[in-house]
Amino acid sequence: GYPTALGTADVRRAAASWLSRRLGVQLADPFGADPSVIPTVGSKELVALLPTLLGLSGSGTVLIPEVAYPTYEVGAVVAGLRVLRTDTPPADPGDAVLVWLNSPGNPHGRVLTDAELRAWVTWGRAHGVPVVADECYVELGWDVVPRSLLHPDVAGSDHTGLLAVHSLSKQSTAAGYRAGLLSGDPALVRRVWEVRRHLGLLVPTPVQAAMAAALADDDHVAVQRERYRLRRDRLAAAVRAAGARIDHSEAGLYLWVSRDEDCWTTIDWLAGLGIVAAPGTFYGPAGSRHVRMALTASDERIDAAVGRLTR
Repeated sequence: GYPTALGTADVRRAAASWLSRRLGVQLADPFGADPSVIPTVGSKELVALLPTLLGLSGSGTVLIPEVAYPTYEVGAVVAGLRVLRTDTPPADPGDAVLVWLNSPGNPHGRVLTDAELRAWVTWGRAHGVPVVADECYVELGWDVVPRSLLHPDVAGSDHTGLLAVHSLSKQSTAAGYRAGLLSGDPALVRRVWEVRRHLGLLVPTPVQAAMAAALADDDHVAVQRERYRLRRDRLAAAVRAAGARIDHSEAGLYLWVSRDEDCWTTIDWLAGLGIVAAPGTFYGPAGSRHVRMALTASDERIDAAVGRLTR
């Protein structure tokens, strides 16, 4: 038969347990008439379609970070909405209809403080604007421990107006499975679920079984995290030895590197060494003097890059 858009009992139970165990988040009843968590076809699909799924199409502005994953803007454009880049709640909400936060951030690895998260929660609730946190790198804090938007120290006693997005792509290296989660305010989750089931946005049943298994097991996450940590340590040391600077990068899978020059000049320098990075302008004008270097290459490729940077 067809898979369930709501998610199997096993995957919803495992997701609620993972959120509680790893992030200190207590969901409302995931089995209630208004569900507090559902599986998604990875996180990118959800990011791109969330304004549409929430019925926000046609008029309004989506607030996104100054330096941001491009799909937040793509999702706004698909829904016919405008975009405002800001890292702080604006004094005038204008016609804002949705806020995207990303902590730990892609590309720069910045982690929002509890105070910054609470400021957005207060602002969103005061103006009736949903606040959504993309937390796909939340298991990969290096210099700090990332906090979920849904944590009671941030959200308070309930999740009204708040949603969080998580993915197994990073923590479980399950990118090919397309396995993600949406959780938070049951009224908002229900709205998304009801549209998704009519659009056929269904996570295949075998993938849901794999999700339940992965969310219940912390050991494989720790093993992969250690691989990333060792790569990060080696590559960061080489970048600094080559005279470049690393900003933010306290969490996530990337180094946010600058030589205090136009990012394309840095890209040319790296290309001359046979190293591929992403120019910061891909993530917004504020990224024009940085490049993103990824820790997702194999150990052999990371070691080759280290050798080229330090020879």
